[in-house]
Amino acid sequence: MQVDDVAAGDGPRERILAATAKLLAEGGREAVSTRAVGAAAGVQAPTIYRLFGDKQGLLDAVAAEGFAAYLTTKTGPEPDADPVDDLRAGWDEHLQFGLANPALYMLMCEPRPGAMPPAAVAGIEILTARVRRIAEAGRLRVSEERAVQLVHAAGSGTTIALIAMPEATRDPELSVMAREAVIATITTDAPTPAPSGPVSAAVALRAVLPQATALTDPERGLMREWLDRITDAPR
Repeated sequence: MQVDDVAAGDGPRERILAATAKLLAEGGREAVSTRAVGAAAGVQAPTIYRLFGDKQGLLDAVAAEGFAAYLTTKTGPEPDADPVDDLRAGWDEHLQFGLANPALYMLMCEPRPGAMPPAAVAGIEILTARVRRIAEAGRLRVSEERAVQLVHAAGSGTTIALIAMPEATRDPELSVMAREAVIATITTDAPTPAPSGPVSAAVALRAVLPQATALTDPERGLMREWLDRITDAPR
Protein backbone atom coordinates (compact mmCIF):
# COMPACT_ATOMS: atom_id res chain seq x y z
CA MET A 1 0.00 0.00 0.00
CA GLN A 2 1.43 3.34 -1.06
CA VAL A 3 0.55 6.59 0.61
CA ASP A 4 -0.84 7.86 -2.71
CA ASP A 5 -3.76 5.48 -2.21
CA VAL A 6 -5.01 7.49 0.76
CA ALA A 7 -8.47 9.00 0.46
CA ALA A 8 -8.87 9.17 -3.30
CA GLY A 9 -12.17 10.88 -4.21
CA ASP A 10 -13.89 13.98 -5.57
CA GLY A 11 -15.25 15.67 -2.41
CA PRO A 12 -13.27 18.46 -0.69
CA ARG A 13 -12.38 16.28 2.29
CA GLU A 14 -11.06 13.50 0.06
CA ARG A 15 -9.14 15.94 -2.14
CA ILE A 16 -7.56 17.56 0.90
CA LEU A 17 -6.51 14.21 2.37
CA ALA A 18 -5.10 13.00 -0.93
CA ALA A 19 -3.19 16.25 -1.47
CA THR A 20 -1.79 16.16 2.07
CA ALA A 21 -0.71 12.54 1.70
CA LYS A 22 1.05 13.33 -1.58
CA LEU A 23 2.88 16.34 -0.10
CA LEU A 24 3.84 14.27 2.93
CA ALA A 25 5.23 11.45 0.79
CA GLU A 26 7.18 13.77 -1.51
CA GLY A 27 8.57 16.28 0.98
CA GLY A 28 7.94 15.03 4.49
CA ARG A 29 6.08 16.83 7.25
CA GLU A 30 7.84 20.13 6.47
CA ALA A 31 6.21 20.19 3.02
CA VAL A 32 2.70 20.15 4.50
CA SER A 33 1.24 23.61 5.06
CA THR A 34 -2.34 24.77 4.80
CA ARG A 35 -1.36 26.98 1.87
CA ALA A 36 0.31 24.12 -0.02
CA VAL A 37 -2.52 21.73 0.73
CA GLY A 38 -5.15 24.26 -0.30
CA ALA A 39 -3.39 24.94 -3.59
CA ALA A 40 -2.98 21.24 -4.37
CA ALA A 41 -6.57 20.36 -3.42
CA GLY A 42 -8.17 23.44 -4.97
CA VAL A 43 -9.74 24.70 -1.72
CA GLN A 44 -9.36 27.72 0.54
CA ALA A 45 -7.77 27.55 4.01
CA PRO A 46 -11.12 28.06 5.82
CA THR A 47 -12.36 24.81 4.27
CA ILE A 48 -9.39 22.94 5.75
CA TYR A 49 -9.99 24.44 9.17
CA ARG A 50 -13.70 23.71 9.01
CA LEU A 51 -13.15 20.05 8.15
CA PHE A 52 -10.08 19.27 10.27
CA GLY A 53 -9.78 22.01 12.90
CA ASP A 54 -6.08 22.71 12.41
CA LYS A 55 -2.95 21.33 10.76
CA GLN A 56 -2.47 18.67 13.44
CA GLY A 57 -6.06 17.53 12.96
CA LEU A 58 -5.39 17.23 9.24
CA LEU A 59 -2.20 15.22 9.81
CA ASP A 60 -3.99 12.95 12.27
CA ALA A 61 -6.71 12.31 9.70
CA VAL A 62 -4.12 11.46 7.04
CA ALA A 63 -2.39 9.03 9.40
CA ALA A 64 -5.69 7.35 10.27
CA GLU A 65 -6.77 7.09 6.63
CA GLY A 66 -3.40 5.74 5.56
CA PHE A 67 -3.33 3.05 8.22
CA ALA A 68 -6.96 2.14 7.55
CA ALA A 69 -6.11 1.66 3.86
CA TYR A 70 -3.18 -0.55 4.87
CA LEU A 71 -5.42 -2.67 7.11
CA THR A 72 -7.82 -3.34 4.24
CA THR A 73 -5.01 -5.14 2.38
CA LYS A 74 -4.39 -7.56 5.25
CA THR A 75 -5.99 -10.98 5.21
CA GLY A 76 -6.53 -13.38 8.07
CA PRO A 77 -4.37 -16.48 8.44
CA GLU A 78 -5.35 -19.86 7.04
CA PRO A 79 -7.07 -21.98 9.72
CA ASP A 80 -4.24 -24.53 9.73
CA ALA A 81 -1.40 -21.99 9.43
CA ASP A 82 1.34 -22.13 12.04
CA PRO A 83 0.53 -19.28 14.49
CA VAL A 84 4.19 -18.35 15.00
CA ASP A 85 4.75 -18.16 11.24
CA ASP A 86 1.64 -15.99 11.05
CA LEU A 87 3.22 -13.61 13.59
CA ARG A 88 6.39 -13.53 11.45
CA ALA A 89 4.32 -12.63 8.40
CA GLY A 90 2.59 -9.83 10.31
CA TRP A 91 5.95 -8.41 11.42
CA ASP A 92 7.24 -8.44 7.84
CA GLU A 93 4.07 -6.79 6.50
CA HIS A 94 4.39 -4.06 9.13
CA LEU A 95 8.00 -3.40 8.14
CA GLN A 96 7.19 -3.32 4.42
CA PHE A 97 4.43 -0.79 5.00
CA GLY A 98 6.76 1.46 7.01
CA LEU A 99 9.56 1.34 4.43
CA ALA A 100 7.11 1.98 1.58
CA ASN A 101 5.52 4.95 3.39
CA PRO A 102 8.23 6.38 5.68
CA ALA A 103 6.79 9.86 6.23
CA LEU A 104 3.31 8.51 6.89
CA TYR A 105 4.67 5.83 9.22
CA MET A 106 6.66 8.34 11.26
CA LEU A 107 3.54 10.48 11.52
CA MET A 108 1.52 7.49 12.71
CA CYS A 109 4.11 6.68 15.39
CA GLU A 110 4.19 10.24 16.71
CA PRO A 111 3.09 10.37 20.37
CA ARG A 112 -0.08 12.41 20.75
CA PRO A 113 -2.47 13.07 23.64
CA GLY A 114 -5.86 11.49 23.83
CA ALA A 115 -7.19 8.15 22.63
CA MET A 116 -5.45 6.11 19.95
CA PRO A 117 -6.86 6.59 16.43
CA PRO A 118 -9.36 3.85 15.47
CA ALA A 119 -7.04 2.48 12.78
CA ALA A 120 -4.20 2.13 15.28
CA VAL A 121 -6.55 0.35 17.68
CA ALA A 122 -7.51 -2.02 14.85
CA GLY A 123 -3.84 -2.77 14.23
CA ILE A 124 -3.29 -3.68 17.89
CA GLU A 125 -6.37 -5.90 17.76
CA ILE A 126 -4.93 -7.79 14.77
CA LEU A 127 -1.65 -8.27 16.62
CA THR A 128 -3.52 -9.40 19.75
CA ALA A 129 -5.44 -11.98 17.70
CA ARG A 130 -2.16 -13.34 16.30
CA VAL A 131 -0.66 -13.62 19.78
CA ARG A 132 -3.81 -15.31 21.10
CA ARG A 133 -3.52 -18.01 18.43
CA ILE A 134 -0.03 -18.76 19.73
CA ALA A 135 -1.36 -18.95 23.29
CA GLU A 136 -4.20 -21.25 22.24
CA ALA A 137 -1.63 -23.55 20.63
CA GLY A 138 0.17 -23.79 23.97
CA ARG A 139 3.29 -22.05 22.66
CA LEU A 140 3.26 -18.72 24.51
CA ARG A 141 5.67 -18.42 27.46
CA VAL A 142 4.57 -14.95 28.69
CA SER A 143 1.21 -13.26 29.14
CA GLU A 144 -0.66 -12.18 26.01
CA GLU A 145 -0.52 -8.53 27.07
CA ARG A 146 3.24 -8.60 27.58
CA ALA A 147 3.77 -10.41 24.27
CA VAL A 148 1.67 -7.85 22.39
CA GLN A 149 3.52 -4.95 24.02
CA LEU A 150 6.92 -6.44 23.21
CA VAL A 151 6.11 -7.26 19.59
CA HIS A 152 4.57 -3.82 19.04
CA ALA A 153 7.48 -1.96 20.64
CA ALA A 154 10.19 -4.00 18.93
CA GLY A 155 8.50 -4.00 15.53
CA SER A 156 7.87 -0.25 15.56
CA GLY A 157 11.36 0.50 16.83
CA THR A 158 13.00 -1.69 14.21
CA THR A 159 10.97 -0.09 11.43
CA ILE A 160 11.83 3.43 12.58
CA ALA A 161 15.52 2.51 12.83
CA LEU A 162 15.56 1.13 9.29
CA ILE A 163 13.70 4.16 7.93
CA ALA A 164 16.40 6.38 9.41
CA MET A 165 19.17 4.48 7.58
CA PRO A 166 20.22 5.49 4.05
CA GLU A 167 18.43 3.14 1.69
CA ALA A 168 21.69 2.14 -0.02
CA THR A 169 23.17 0.85 3.25
CA ARG A 170 20.00 -0.43 4.87
CA ASP A 171 20.40 -3.95 6.26
CA PRO A 172 17.12 -5.91 6.13
CA GLU A 173 18.74 -8.70 8.14
CA LEU A 174 18.44 -6.47 11.22
CA SER A 175 14.68 -6.87 11.09
CA VAL A 176 14.97 -10.64 10.81
CA MET A 177 17.32 -10.77 13.82
CA ALA A 178 15.03 -8.55 15.90
CA ARG A 179 11.96 -10.54 14.89
CA GLU A 180 13.50 -13.88 15.79
CA ALA A 181 14.85 -12.56 19.09
CA VAL A 182 11.36 -11.43 20.08
CA ILE A 183 9.78 -14.69 18.96
CA ALA A 184 12.35 -16.69 20.93
CA THR A 185 11.53 -14.61 24.00
CA ILE A 186 7.75 -15.04 23.91
CA THR A 187 7.23 -18.50 22.38
CA THR A 188 8.23 -22.11 22.84
CA ASP A 189 9.32 -24.41 20.02
CA ALA A 190 6.34 -26.74 20.42
CA PRO A 191 3.30 -27.10 22.65
CA THR A 192 3.90 -28.82 25.97
CA PRO A 193 1.64 -31.87 26.46
CA ALA A 194 1.02 -30.89 30.07
CA PRO A 195 1.70 -27.59 31.84
CA SER A 196 5.08 -27.69 33.57
CA GLY A 197 4.16 -25.11 36.19
CA PRO A 198 1.71 -22.39 37.21
CA VAL A 199 2.93 -19.88 34.60
CA SER A 200 2.40 -22.29 31.69
CA ALA A 201 -0.99 -23.30 33.04
CA ALA A 202 -2.01 -19.66 33.53
CA VAL A 203 -0.99 -18.70 29.97
CA ALA A 204 -2.94 -21.60 28.51
CA LEU A 205 -6.05 -20.91 30.61
CA ARG A 206 -5.88 -17.19 29.85
CA ALA A 207 -6.03 -17.94 26.12
CA VAL A 208 -9.28 -19.90 26.36
CA LEU A 209 -10.90 -17.86 29.13
CA PRO A 210 -13.41 -16.19 26.74
CA GLN A 211 -14.85 -19.67 26.12
CA ALA A 212 -15.63 -20.17 29.83
CA THR A 213 -19.36 -19.53 29.50
CA ALA A 214 -20.05 -20.91 32.98
CA LEU A 215 -18.54 -17.72 34.41
CA THR A 216 -20.18 -14.30 34.41
CA ASP A 217 -18.41 -11.33 32.83
CA PRO A 218 -17.25 -9.97 36.23
CA GLU A 219 -15.99 -13.44 37.18
CA ARG A 220 -14.06 -13.74 33.93
CA GLY A 221 -12.59 -10.28 34.52
CA LEU A 222 -11.42 -11.29 38.00
CA MET A 223 -9.99 -14.57 36.70
CA ARG A 224 -8.18 -12.69 33.92
CA GLU A 225 -6.60 -10.39 36.50
CA TRP A 226 -5.42 -13.34 38.61
CA LEU A 227 -3.98 -15.18 35.60
CA ASP A 228 -2.16 -12.07 34.40
CA ARG A 229 -0.59 -11.65 37.83
CA ILE A 230 0.66 -15.23 37.72
CA THR A 231 2.13 -14.94 34.21
CA ASP A 232 3.77 -11.58 34.87
CA ALA A 233 5.27 -12.52 38.25
CA PRO A 234 9.10 -12.63 38.43
CA ARG A 235 10.39 -16.09 37.56
